[in-house]
Order: sequence, then structure tokens, then C-alpha cells
Amino acid sequence: MKRNKFISVLALGIGLSFTACQQNEEKQVELSTTAPAKHDPAVAEGQVRDMLASQSACWSQGNLECFMQDYWKSDSLLFVGKNGLTYGWQKTLDNYLKSYPDPTAMGKLTFDLQEMRHLAADHMLVVGKWHLQRDADLGDLQGHFSIILKRFPEGWKIVADHSS
Repeated sequence: MKRNKFISVLALGIGLSFTACQQNEEKQVELSTTAPAKHDPAVAEGQVRDMLASQSACWSQGNLECFMQDYWKSDSLLFVGKNGLTYGWQKTLDNYLKSYPDPTAMGKLTFDLQEMRHLAADHMLVVGKWHLQRDADLGDLQGHFSIILKRFPEGWKIVADHSS
């Protein structure tokens, strides 16, 4: 009788150990497939340059929704402009729509990137100039910007933007 209890307890222990090992192995596989690749500053900078080129193209086509795809879609997004602080993706889009109601007002956007600083493997600061070429009656606009980007699983997103 004692031997049967011992064998039952031993079998239960082995079964639990096997299950725990199997779950741990599954977690390791999951972690290895979702963990970001080793940080390569040159690759990160190329990705951000491509993202900003895409943003410029969206803007220049008069498509603010497309332009906003590279912003963090969160109520915690921070935009600092001439009217002060704005929090949130939707509020930022609404402000853009108010200030630039049509493609003529939007003009053609170009960026001149001045500096890219890696703050961490998944955070970057980009500083540059922006220029809007518009019809003569509206006049061109230009200024400077600094953005903080964070790398998410779906790619780099702007989490804070200060444009003047």
C-alpha cells in the first residue's frame, strides 16, 4: 500500500515537472520569437528616415489620416505647438484638420533632419527642420521640430512631437 502511494506521488511529481518544463519551454520559444532583434543604430535610423519620408509623402498628398499613422495612437501622445500642449492622437489629428483643412493649405512637406540620437535601444530623439511649400497667396511655412520615437512591435511611432 505504501509502495502504491509512493509510486502515485512519484508519477504525479514527474507529470507536474514535465508539464512545468513544457510550459517553460513554450514561454522561451514565445519570448525568442517576440523579442526585438539586437539593436542596430544604423538600421533604426534607416527605419526612422523611411517613416518620416512616408509621412512627408502622405502630407504632400493631402492625407492627414495617413500622415498620423506614424504617431502613437494613444491618449498619452504629446504634441507641443504654438498653442501649447495637446494630449492624445485624436486631438492632435483634430488640430491638424482645423489648421490645414484642405490640400492647398497643407502644401508640400519636406523634412531636413539635423540630428538623430539614440536614447535607448527602443527610443530615439530626432531634431530637424520642416518646410511647407504652398501657393504664393498662402505663403510658405517653416520651422523646427523635435520628436521622440519609440519602437513598438509594429515599428517606430512618434510618442512626443514639439514643432514650432
